[in-house]
Amino acid sequence: MSRDVSGKRFQGRGTMSAIPGRFEVHSIEAENNFYSVSSPDTEVRYEHAKTLITSNQSPDIPFRLSVNPYRGCEHGCIYCFARPTHAYLNLSPGIDFETRLTAKINAPEIFEAELRHPNYQCQPIALGINTDAYQPIEKELKITQKLLNIACEYKQPVSIITKSSLILRDIDLLQSMASEHLVHVGVSLTTLDHDLSRRLEPRAVPGAVRLKMIRALRERNIPVTVMIAPVIPFINDHELETLVQASIDAGADRVGYVMLRLPHEVAPLFEDWLQQHFPLRAERVLSHIRSMHGGQLYQGEFGKRMTGSGVYADFIRQRFHLARRKMGAEERKSEQLDCRRFQVPPRRGDQIALF
Repeated sequence: MSRDVSGKRFQGRGTMSAIPGRFEVHSIEAENNFYSVSSPDTEVRYEHAKTLITSNQSPDIPFRLSVNPYRGCEHGCIYCFARPTHAYLNLSPGIDFETRLTAKINAPEIFEAELRHPNYQCQPIALGINTDAYQPIEKELKITQKLLNIACEYKQPVSIITKSSLILRDIDLLQSMASEHLVHVGVSLTTLDHDLSRRLEPRAVPGAVRLKMIRALRERNIPVTVMIAPVIPFINDHELETLVQASIDAGADRVGYVMLRLPHEVAPLFEDWLQQHFPLRAERVLSHIRSMHGGQLYQGEFGKRMTGSGVYADFIRQRFHLARRKMGAEERKSEQLDCRRFQVPPRRGDQIALF
């Protein structure tokens, strides 16, 4: 496990570590296993994807189909469960994940082709699940915006989860889709402590801005779920009730939570982060995380990986449900996205139907 022995860190980056991915056969180790002290620039590689819509069978998540226009994420959230996916690219789940990004530049063309395929059967598609579809490079590339325009044209229902205020750029389009029950937005909310936010998720907007996002979306009748995530023992767990109340006050339709997840390379990266930012609490934090996962830092078992188990996990669960009940916001069913409206619009050159 790499360690920042110099005490220095990159300005605006979640980690300094160039920890190798678990599939690396060869690795080049710089002094202290870190890049140079100066913060590396963000590099974007353009990929021509062969397919775009992917499917999963996980019972823990409420969607089967998803689309991810980007690999890696410049927000730099130290806790991001998607960091290990960079290992498949022979890149570091550490600093590479937030500085060496991939944009699927032909995603709109592939998306439209897959929607037009004769075998495609419409069901909701989750947009930007592994990495934020509205991360900073979207401002220039506009891949997500193009995907939404196609979804709107085809009446293809989508759900989005983001922590970026850039989503408000597309609020007119989202309002139009919401009027036909074609979109649902999820906003992740981690903390209202600006200093903690800057450490945990250095290039994401702070919690106060996300509350303004929720208000703006709800003013346009766009359904919003807030996901308080991740809940971290002795780091932000004391904010749980405050975050529930702030979410409801901002107009959120539903509120949920997810405990911290530390799969694969995320665990050593998070341990390094703890030692750097909260060294006096580190052992206590890790001890409580282990208590939720049978003595390990992570268990990938369905039904438990999002919430954990044991005394501390039960305590958080009870606090969350009590806070939601006090706010008069008991568990509500999310508004169903409408797949019945899906239609493939005609294109020039299509064969005219014979009568």
